[in-house]
Amino acid sequence: MAFESHGIVVLSAQFQQTLKPKSNQRQRGAPQRHGSAGAHDRITGARAGSRATGLLSQALRPCQVVNTSRLPITSRRYKSGPYGYTQAKALVFSKYGEPSDVLKLHTHSISPSIPQSSVLVRSLAAPINPADINTIQGTYGSKPAFTSLIGTAEPSVTPGNEGVFEVISVGGPSGELKKGDWVIPAVSQIGTWRTHAVLDSSQLLKVDKQGLTPTQVATVSVNPCSAYKMLRCYGPSAGLKEGLGMRPLDVGSGQWFIQNGANSGVGRAAIQFGKLWGLRSINVVRDRESPEKTESLKQELHQLGADVVVTESQLLSREWKDQLAEITRNDRDGIGLALNCVGGKSATTLARALGDGGTLVSYGGMSRQPIALPVGLLIFKDIRFVGFWLSKWNERDAVGKKHMVDDILDMMRQGKFSDIPIEEVQWSWETEEKQLQDAVQSGLTGFRSGKGVFLFGET
Repeated sequence: MAFESHGIVVLSAQFQQTLKPKSNQRQRGAPQRHGSAGAHDRITGARAGSRATGLLSQALRPCQVVNTSRLPITSRRYKSGPYGYTQAKALVFSKYGEPSDVLKLHTHSISPSIPQSSVLVRSLAAPINPADINTIQGTYGSKPAFTSLIGTAEPSVTPGNEGVFEVISVGGPSGELKKGDWVIPAVSQIGTWRTHAVLDSSQLLKVDKQGLTPTQVATVSVNPCSAYKMLRCYGPSAGLKEGLGMRPLDVGSGQWFIQNGANSGVGRAAIQFGKLWGLRSINVVRDRESPEKTESLKQELHQLGADVVVTESQLLSREWKDQLAEITRNDRDGIGLALNCVGGKSATTLARALGDGGTLVSYGGMSRQPIALPVGLLIFKDIRFVGFWLSKWNERDAVGKKHMVDDILDMMRQGKFSDIPIEEVQWSWETEEKQLQDAVQSGLTGFRSGKGVFLFGET
């Protein structure tokens, strides 16, 4: 009739029938019902009477919850159900496929008893990143674990790798986190596309929310951190005396780097960091629908700090070689670093633009085309081709991640770093499944005015 999973007590569907009130009228603070795959794990009604209470005691007697704490019952900012249960919703998928086909909105209840080391959090904002969509499609390099911990009919995954939560309650008084704190994921694939969650404190990083908006904090840990890490840790060959290792671009040196996808979140961040750190950038963007829109985008990136902005058609033209020679003074100001998120011909052309010993760092492949590696570049120019995956860096250096996040957030507070344009996707308790599916699916479309971000209202 009842079982325990990770400190969360879930009642069987058969036993829940004894707790249903005679009236279906929804009371203030009680959960609003929406049909979903998780209907079997819902708890309805405000109180079921002495007989049901006795049955509840009998059902829960075999389940011993160790090191748990009773969470306070509150109706502020989230739905509360009977016996202090928190009503929650999550986007989930139980098989790989297109977001519009496989994403489902699952309603479930969170027990008021959680482990001492855990916290109950409410989502404030969560971006829709390309990697999230690739995860749903099954094409991402890291596969998530399918589970039924939140009572889904089939083992499922809650997508979302980035976001910001507010701590609602803590499992124990001895931890660093307290009610009202803002936290972001410290680990990958934590599942941010949901209204509430019970998470272990070790999976979260506390951030100073002073002077920041939820969208700024929610979008800090993937794109800006990727640009920050690549510009700080990669560069041209250090030479034979250094064992042919790489040396990062020197801060304040005016050295050049080149990147495609310059209008992406990583690209915009790299432009701003480069300007702050005394580096110069050549930035490649896709041609827009009209010359006027292309020129408008170029001006926008120049205002962020870009030194040179060219289109893909310019990059792949015969005239590009002469234009590059003029920019770099016939390679006297050689380009030491290239950042690639496109692949195909675009990446190969970036590699050809590098000076001796330069490094091409690939962190994405939006064109889904392979990169051709000209042998001449390897032999005669000693060009390096390496990959970058932020998740691996974060696993190896958790302390470094926190310092990096804090540094970027400080830049935002001081007005030195601008967050990316966004398209707000409102998510309240009444938001329907299709609205959320469409928002995710639209992340695969071409030119957009900004990154899609779920903004959670009254949930």
